[in-house]
Amino acid sequence: MRRLALLLAVALAAAIPLAAPPAQASTPVVQATAPPMGWNSWNRFGCNIDENLIRATADAIAAKGLDTAGYRYVNIDDCWMAPTRDAQGRLQADPNRFPSGIAALAAYVHNKGLKLGIYSSAGTATCQGLPASLDHEAVDAQSWASWGVDLLKYDNCNNQGRPAIERYRAMGDALKATGRPILYSLCNWGLDSPWVFGPNVGGTMWRTTGDISDSWGSMTGILDQQHGLEPFARKGGFNDPDMLEVGNGGMTTTEYTAHFSLWALLNAPLLLGNDLRSVNDTNLAIVKNADVVAVDQDWGGSQGRRVRDDGDTEVWAKPMSDGSAAVVLFNRGAATATVTTSAAEVGLGGSSGYSLKNLWTGATSTSTGTVSGSVASHGVVMYRVTRSGTTLAAPAAGTYQVGDMSWLASTNGWGPAERNRSNKEQAAGDGTTLTVNGTTYAKGVGVHANSSVHLWLGRACPLFTAQVGIDDEVADAKAGVRFQVYGDGKLLAYTDVKTASQGPTTLTVPTAGYATLELFAGDGHGGIDYDHGDWGAATVTCTSAGTGTYASDLAWSSSSNGWGAAERDQSNGETATGDGVVQVVGAVSHVKGIGAHAGSDVALPVGGCQRFTAVVGIDGEATSAAASAVFSVVADGVTLWTSPVLRAGAAAAVDVGVAGRSTLHLVLTDAGDGNAYDHGDWAGARLSC
Repeated sequence: MRRLALLLAVALAAAIPLAAPPAQASTPVVQATAPPMGWNSWNRFGCNIDENLIRATADAIAAKGLDTAGYRYVNIDDCWMAPTRDAQGRLQADPNRFPSGIAALAAYVHNKGLKLGIYSSAGTATCQGLPASLDHEAVDAQSWASWGVDLLKYDNCNNQGRPAIERYRAMGDALKATGRPILYSLCNWGLDSPWVFGPNVGGTMWRTTGDISDSWGSMTGILDQQHGLEPFARKGGFNDPDMLEVGNGGMTTTEYTAHFSLWALLNAPLLLGNDLRSVNDTNLAIVKNADVVAVDQDWGGSQGRRVRDDGDTEVWAKPMSDGSAAVVLFNRGAATATVTTSAAEVGLGGSSGYSLKNLWTGATSTSTGTVSGSVASHGVVMYRVTRSGTTLAAPAAGTYQVGDMSWLASTNGWGPAERNRSNKEQAAGDGTTLTVNGTTYAKGVGVHANSSVHLWLGRACPLFTAQVGIDDEVADAKAGVRFQVYGDGKLLAYTDVKTASQGPTTLTVPTAGYATLELFAGDGHGGIDYDHGDWGAATVTCTSAGTGTYASDLAWSSSSNGWGAAERDQSNGETATGDGVVQVVGAVSHVKGIGAHAGSDVALPVGGCQRFTAVVGIDGEATSAAASAVFSVVADGVTLWTSPVLRAGAAAAVDVGVAGRSTLHLVLTDAGDGNAYDHGDWAGARLSC
């Protein structure tokens, strides 16, 4: 379906360092709270489709209980349309394949309690040479809305070399203008980094690779391309590694089980690509496994990711919203192998005991921290791991250097993660003074991507800070590291890919209420050669144990904003509610926070809470020299903290006590020069209670 040259371009694009990922979409066409599930015609049938197949597939979804398992979309791929538009310039269904028309087919599917999806391309023709939607966005979107279509898969063939973001935004705007909720699936297959622009054009999901095929090599090749893309996924916006091949006959049952498990761990859209009319009970049982589907549908704060790579064996994990972790032990090798990790390595350290449920056998067991399984060749063992024992004591109040602390676990791409020295080569202790672009640090952690250092915070440490960058022992232009901070397995903040020529970035992250902290240094998608990264002067500030609550998750007592609405977990954007993107303050992206515009006042109930922490500054979307603002924290009429005048690129950390207070006002004012461009963020704003 895809041309070879374009697939080669995808492979080459994977070697280019990625831009900073957005943490929150602008308003999508449809706000999906979980990855979409359903069926698509292409993998099994290609162009051999007609309305009888679509009706029979809808019947099979209902008859086999797939609808109650969550599979709701019935998606028609390429080849549904007639070779020409009608006299009014509108798309029309192929009269031989779909004589009843798409509207009648949508009605049939809807009567089954299901939804209908359709296909087009952001080009002059589809991949099969049929009429497509470039420069016909408005009329085509109106046609689909009038027919009752619920999803658009929008491909990238015959795009005339025009910028992807412009072509995909035009369709996103057209879909919104119809007034009908139509889920927008970007099938840009890895070109132009759809994971970066997808959220900004209204997408709910975006393809990250070329087309999958029904083979072990294709499936694992696509899996490998997902590593490093996890920061781009978020609740309501999902990376799409393409459709499922389970049941199409090219892989074994063991391999299909691995395929389904890993796609679920990635929070991927689960779109079946087989013939549901004749699917056998074995393959049906794979895709209906309720425990595994639940992993896919649960947004616990981060997409699943690879946490250990030992060659033929790997460990993948993701946080669950109830505090547990889903873990896949994966064996690529030719023989059965024992794959082992630890609770600490998957983000659950600090407990004396754990309960494990095998999601494929249903067997339960206990452990003091080891997570292990005998894994068949090309197979998986999949667990859900939960703390069940006594947790470690919280650190005493104080400020601690990470290089001097006890670590729950650590992994490193080359040699060990080094305490208070650079990574250097391989032997433990062979590093030198941590130095980033001439700035030295007496304390910190020297690492080599991909690297993780896990710490126990005991819910008592509200602030983490470090100076991050490539150590000066490396000058090669290939060096590239993205620094990411996770709390209890959830992504909290991250940098863009840092290179050897850049100075250090201050990475300050509110961490109140998190039991564990992970410092992850990942390669910039250019391979790990030369990726020597430093966490310079990495410190955690601890006070007393408590729960943590994000200001953006609270019911606000009141709010006012100088332009549009104060936004939750995104920047201010322009005017419409939900039109912001990632909050970027001081070159650091934050997953949570409040996006505002001077003058703004957001009031929070804080009774029973002890501290408020945040990182404040002008959002990265406002680059004008005129952007300037002052941030103030006011409690019950008393000003607790005020920033200096902050301009684009500057950031300030807030850490104030709020014990005994009832209402906290987060106030953003202009700096006396008017409020034009004054987009300000309360990034990571968090209460310790």
